[in-house]
Amino acid sequence: MPKLKTRKSAAKRFKVTGTGKILRRSTFRAHLLEHKSPSRKRRLAGYNVVFEGDAANVRTMLPYL
Repeated sequence: MPKLKTRKSAAKRFKVTGTGKILRRSTFRAHLLEHKSPSRKRRLAGYNVVFEGDAANVRTMLPYL
């Protein structure tokens, strides 16, 4: 049986918690930040949990979590 390959682009974008949840960065935080309020930028600064329906696709891209 051959080894499964990890999608490296996905490996750079997602983290896994100790309980197995998958975390992602918030969207709307990469550029065009001048007109966004400081409170909005702070709210977007953290990590979010990936929706369960999408987590299955992420797990197939990251076989060795």
